[in-house]
Amino acid sequence: MSGQDVNLVLRSTRVVTPEGTRPASVAVAGGTIDAVLPYDADVPAGARLEDFGDDVLLPGLVDTHVHVNDPGRTEWEGFWTATRAAAAGGITTLLDMPLNSLPPTTTVENLRTKQGVAGPKAHVDTGFWGGAIPSNVKDLRPLYEAGVFGFKCFLSPSGVEEFPELDQEQLARSMAEIAGFGGLLIVHAEDPHHLAHAPQRPGPAYADFLASRPRDAENTAIEGLIAHARRLNARVHVLHLSSSDALPLIAAAKREGVRVTVESCPHFLTLTAEEVPDGATEFKCCPPIREAANQDALWAGLADGTIDCVVSDHSPCTTDLKTSDFASAWGGISSLQLGLPAIWTEARRRGHSLDDVVRWMSAAPAELAGLTRKGAIEAGRDADFAVLAPEATFTVDPAELFHRNQVTAYAGKTLHGVVRSSWLRGVRIAFDGELAEPTGRLLERDR
Repeated sequence: MSGQDVNLVLRSTRVVTPEGTRPASVAVAGGTIDAVLPYDADVPAGARLEDFGDDVLLPGLVDTHVHVNDPGRTEWEGFWTATRAAAAGGITTLLDMPLNSLPPTTTVENLRTKQGVAGPKAHVDTGFWGGAIPSNVKDLRPLYEAGVFGFKCFLSPSGVEEFPELDQEQLARSMAEIAGFGGLLIVHAEDPHHLAHAPQRPGPAYADFLASRPRDAENTAIEGLIAHARRLNARVHVLHLSSSDALPLIAAAKREGVRVTVESCPHFLTLTAEEVPDGATEFKCCPPIREAANQDALWAGLADGTIDCVVSDHSPCTTDLKTSDFASAWGGISSLQLGLPAIWTEARRRGHSLDDVVRWMSAAPAELAGLTRKGAIEAGRDADFAVLAPEATFTVDPAELFHRNQVTAYAGKTLHGVVRSSWLRGVRIAFDGELAEPTGRLLERDR
């Protein structure tokens, strides 16, 4: 330890490190973790000690799937509100999706516009995905060189006309281009033909909506995606996996050496189709929340490593867009502030540890995006932390959330895990629901 440079020591009887949870003192110098020390290590002269007792010190969470919608649809969310919600929920790094903002992040000029809006408002470190649409193959390499972390595409309609989906030929062309410079393609994988042939019955019945987004749409799209990735030796990532039927296919591809990774989301892992009331479109998302048996299989896929990480897919909208008709209501779950307690509540019930949750929600998303300074409490990483009281409970009151629109599928649920504070590069940015002024940085891909 370089004692004279250490200005802060964080101490807890439970510190989650890559080697496991143990009592420790974490020394911070200049916003970086200097050393992870024995619990009773001497505090260097001039350093401040923060002792959290038995509350758990975690690495700050990394959420690589957030729709901030700013600029252009800021009334849906915005960088100010989204990053405050993230900080309050223990997330210290997020990556913004390229669509639902106007303009979408499909050119370097549009990226610069978005960065200009985000810079003064970011309470947490914020990076950006680029978008892959039919018309912008020529823009992909320049966007990558400008620092985006990879590229998102849709295989079925995105819901907004300025971000059209790719057909199979366009997918192959974009994937080949991205593979050519070593980039990552992240994919909303639902097959449009299966969706077009599924029964479409508008109205408030959740069962009708579920039938309109069948598992086969996901399974077929993922099968095709894996085939392209195998042929092109491309790196691909399946977004928001909801169909457990696809897990054997994904596991086989991984064993074969296909470069495919997979995420799922808190709503698929904690909410079930059986509990969704008719007309309750705060539960609507695409792909949809499926049955309890499907959820059990997703947890098995998470436990065995077929699913790599858990991220929010926070996709908010204004309250008026959540009509009682599942066919016409906007599809998206607002959960940015609640992902950690939601997952921890279900994980502990299923016998998993906080070490598992940290691997799924911090280490693995950081690795996916190449964020080498994030995702772990170890020397050389950014001093980003969340302090969690894992045994404490709270009941979700939408009025207490920092999301711009306080509509959430978790309303009224009692969850385990209260986030006491969040720290960004050694500075406390959230404490018992109070937020500091924004100090987040705009991140670019490590070159």
